[in-house]
Amino acid sequence: MKKSKFKMPSAFTILFLIILVVAALTWIVPAGQYDYVDPDASKLEPIPGTYSSAEQTPQGIWEVLYAPIKGFFDAQDIALFVIVIGGFLGVVMKTGAVEAGIGNIVRKLKGRENIMIPILMTCFALGGTTYGMAEETIAFYPLIIPIILAAGFDALTAVLIIAVGAGIGVLGSTVNPFATGIASGFAGISIGEGILLRVLILIVGLLIGILFVMKYAKRVKEDPSTSLVAHLHQTHKDTFLKGKDEMEVVELTKQRKAVLWVFGITFVIMVLGVIPWAWKFNITFFEDFNNMILGIPLVGKLLGSIIPLGDWWFGELTLLFLVSSLIIGYIYKMGEENFTTTFVEGAKDLLGVALIIGVSRGITVVMNDGGMTATVLHWGEEMLADLGPTAFANLAFLFYLPLSFLVPSTSGLATLSMPIMAPLADFTGVDRHIVITAFQSASGVINLITPTSAVIMGALAIAKVPYEIYFKYMWKMLIALSAMVMVFISISVLI
Repeated sequence: MKKSKFKMPSAFTILFLIILVVAALTWIVPAGQYDYVDPDASKLEPIPGTYSSAEQTPQGIWEVLYAPIKGFFDAQDIALFVIVIGGFLGVVMKTGAVEAGIGNIVRKLKGRENIMIPILMTCFALGGTTYGMAEETIAFYPLIIPIILAAGFDALTAVLIIAVGAGIGVLGSTVNPFATGIASGFAGISIGEGILLRVLILIVGLLIGILFVMKYAKRVKEDPSTSLVAHLHQTHKDTFLKGKDEMEVVELTKQRKAVLWVFGITFVIMVLGVIPWAWKFNITFFEDFNNMILGIPLVGKLLGSIIPLGDWWFGELTLLFLVSSLIIGYIYKMGEENFTTTFVEGAKDLLGVALIIGVSRGITVVMNDGGMTATVLHWGEEMLADLGPTAFANLAFLFYLPLSFLVPSTSGLATLSMPIMAPLADFTGVDRHIVITAFQSASGVINLITPTSAVIMGALAIAKVPYEIYFKYMWKMLIALSAMVMVFISISVLI
């Protein structure tokens, strides 16, 4: 029997095929339009009941080919933000500070491996929730697997510590620019809106993950025969231990400690910058402080027109990560040429993400130019007329589960869906940030197990753990995490 040669197409191909399908539908679906609360606002909020027919404008071959380019122009602020984040992460990773920090924790906890599990999972979760730590985890498997094996656990435990820790961090993204940031941008709201809900999901989700992993690890240590990879234990020992007592760990120097401080402070400033302190919570501390500084003679003019924390958007966040990159480069004494090369290489790594945002936005361009967007919203308005806000919020989460599998790119899915899902939330009286939370949580759940994820499949290949065994363990945890998310979403709608 011949093996199937089918291979899942790339996100670019999937998204361009969607553009073609949507363009074809503009010839069939009636065009329409809505009146908006404020047509000039970034958050376009359609007024329920104002839908009317419009002149049909079917999209042809020129419009299809031009759509991704127009989409990139529409999303240029978000795309540039992603590219600069790539440069920032490239500079941070070049210093070895993150590896040194994790390695230092591992070294200090030697002999207390039970405690190591929740501490390491929390560290990886912090990476996931702040900057979408995913591909970066691959470097940690060769470091952590031997230590976990030597402590009497199995290779699957090591995979779970890293993959589940970082994965739940992404599931409970607080300010993750590739999930929360992009989705908020296309929903027309601040990244800071709904951050409390996402923090609660992160904390409870992480507790669920830690309990699952520690329960399994304890069982394996007490009785190695209960390990799901017991038949591979000798192979794992031969591969990862090789008679070594200790693994080489990157030294945590003063420079690397300073880099970690800058790295952490950058994300703290990002959080403070995107929470709408003044206009939503009537907290004017940052406004007052900003006015005081700018009111100082000469100093104010020298600093320029600084925008207070709480009023930041993608332009200010891009500047923040660029400046932080320069500070880290200076601390690590990279030199101009080394810093520039490293920053550009890091930016290059995320160029694909920036391009995906453009292609995804092209779908919205075709729908808008073809008059389809308003019609789809109108159909949604009619279908949701008798659906309560709680039901809609949970259906949004369930809707995003299969969609996250079909469009594995988090940024692509956010760009593709938010222009439709966010206004639909308005019709049902659901805050837009709840839809964003439903999207990122569903995407996070699927990315923990999807075979289309290079991160998961790469990790399993390094650890020599078969995918079917990993999935056999994970499905119960996924149900628990999904139930938890739906409970929190329901509560957030009601309060």
